[in-house]
Amino acid sequence: MSAPLVIDVPIRGMDCHECTLHVQRAIAALDGVQAVDVFLSSEKARIALDPERVNLERIREAVEQAGYSVPTAELQAHQKQANGFVRRMIALFGLVVGIVLFVVVVGEWLGIFERLTVLVPYPIGAIAVLLAASPILRSVLRAALRRQITSHTLMSLGMTAALIVGEWATAGVVVLFMYVGTTIEGLTTERTRRAVKDLASLAPQTARLLRNGVEQVVPIDEVRVGDEVVVRHGEAIPTDGVVCDGQATVNQAAITGESLPVEVSAGSKVYAATIIQNGFLRVRATALGTDSTFGRIIKLIENAEAHRADIQRIADRFAGYYLPVVVSIAALTFLLSRNALATAAVLVVACSCSFAIATPIAMLASIGASARRGILIKGGKYIEALARADVLLIDKTGTLTLGKPRLTDIIALADVPETEILRLAAAAERYSEHPLAEAVRAAAVERALTVPVPKAFEALTGLGVRAVVEGQQITVGSARLVGMELPQAAPLAGQGKALLYVMRNAEVIGILAAADTLRPEVPAALQALRGLGIRRIELLTGDNERAAESLCAPLGIPFRANLLPEDKIRIVRDYQAKGHTVVMVGDGVNDAPALAQANVGIAMGAAGSPIAIESAHLTLMGDDWRLVPQAFRVARRTMRVVRLNIGFTVLFNFAGLSLAALGLIPPVLAAAAQSIPDIGILGNSARLLRATDQ
Repeated sequence: MSAPLVIDVPIRGMDCHECTLHVQRAIAALDGVQAVDVFLSSEKARIALDPERVNLERIREAVEQAGYSVPTAELQAHQKQANGFVRRMIALFGLVVGIVLFVVVVGEWLGIFERLTVLVPYPIGAIAVLLAASPILRSVLRAALRRQITSHTLMSLGMTAALIVGEWATAGVVVLFMYVGTTIEGLTTERTRRAVKDLASLAPQTARLLRNGVEQVVPIDEVRVGDEVVVRHGEAIPTDGVVCDGQATVNQAAITGESLPVEVSAGSKVYAATIIQNGFLRVRATALGTDSTFGRIIKLIENAEAHRADIQRIADRFAGYYLPVVVSIAALTFLLSRNALATAAVLVVACSCSFAIATPIAMLASIGASARRGILIKGGKYIEALARADVLLIDKTGTLTLGKPRLTDIIALADVPETEILRLAAAAERYSEHPLAEAVRAAAVERALTVPVPKAFEALTGLGVRAVVEGQQITVGSARLVGMELPQAAPLAGQGKALLYVMRNAEVIGILAAADTLRPEVPAALQALRGLGIRRIELLTGDNERAAESLCAPLGIPFRANLLPEDKIRIVRDYQAKGHTVVMVGDGVNDAPALAQANVGIAMGAAGSPIAIESAHLTLMGDDWRLVPQAFRVARRTMRVVRLNIGFTVLFNFAGLSLAALGLIPPVLAAAAQSIPDIGILGNSARLLRATDQ
């Protein structure tokens, strides 16, 4: 069986999470569709299908029957041009709605509204209402034929009830606020959708391609892997790649969330959508479009909607039972009071869509805003799990530490200065590829030492190196190479550090110690996590106990050493079996199994690493440990907003239904009040867009 074809289809007209469910069901019902996910944030459906059994035209028909549309390329271009006009009209619309609300509500209280409406004959008023409501009524009817309930179903019933009892003006106000509610829902969704759109807009659309020594500006689609592109000051790098020539300062905020620029030169890796702030680069493309790091980030954010939180699933189920409950209350109201207007008010005041949007709007806002700060979250379920986590397990190498050895100590012997020992050792190690040799050379550069070029260099596999430096034979290597162990080295060895003995001719002149050092921001980050209530923080490492103890003792955290990958998985499962919610922080490569097993797997420094981005539930694009407590704060803040959204919606609907059933609010005021929960959810969720680090 051949692999299914996966396509993205744009969908228009979706205002809330409920809409995505309708579209998803409509497409999934087609023969030949194997899987479908519908994304509110990016307004599209990702469909896995058999092209021999289903085509785009059938998908378009199914979407339109569900009450939505699949725009053509021409229509999308027209909509893009119209965006500026739409934004200008939003402010005017808000002013008009405010005036209408004031006139309708005050007019109802003073009795003016009723005296004005008697001047229009009922048939004319009813026809006008039905014409105005016809687009919504058609959508509701199509959904009903497919056994689906939309956010307008209840209000349509209320409007119909008002017409039946002769209140055409009340029905008209219901229609007005049906459109008001639709607009507010659209604005709510667009506000949260904007974070994703703003990020996606950073993707370059053209590239300056170098062909036969001539630069040509071409659409990004014409660039291929292996091509060379030229990028100048102020321009965005169009592809992932390796610098062939040039030097520049690059702002990588689009990838890592870190606003401080980095220096790159020949041999450096660069990423699509990052900006050259100063300099010039010639880059050989290694990944393009959706295969680039930036493309994978956008795809991850879009797919985040598929991983819904448990609290969202509960709200969805509640919304499904809500219509029968409201209809029952309306029927009971009519049986007990025989008050048709009170019955209509019950149907009108009920706000079912607010239940559906209370969770996803907040989740989308949090996911989109976090992405701009270099924190990629794969879905609401991981936000919910992170918010209640109480155990944090940490990998060592490359996660808690820098991932490469650094020179930490120099012990001078035979009255030779430390700088001289380092200078000679760096010269002898000049051509060595060993990580410890790199640490020695880096230490010499940090101290601005002038390192001579060696002669007669010889690499001794597993032992060290030997070279002639300034006419002297310099040997750098293990105790086995020099044939002795000195007591001065014992304390350093006890700390788990790697030792290099330095010999000049036949005399040991010094000892160098190197270790994989702790990231400088880790102590403060761990303290912040303890302040957030994380009860258990533990290091899991495959390194030896001495190295683990020397690292963990100053941090005050327990450790388990000499672990295999399967041991880490077992430890995660043991904690989960005891009822704990476990977060695992690793590098996303060696720790992929443990990251997947944890309730939330966090990959550190995943920029440019497809394995890291795919394996973890939450990805930190930079190597900054301060992002870890920030991610916990984001999750807890998001869940507070979600609970407040749901609580406000429940209380409002309970109060509204009670007052309407008792006849204390007429249908016209019930219609006006129906949009209040959406406005409240919008304002509350918008806080997540403004500050995700508090």
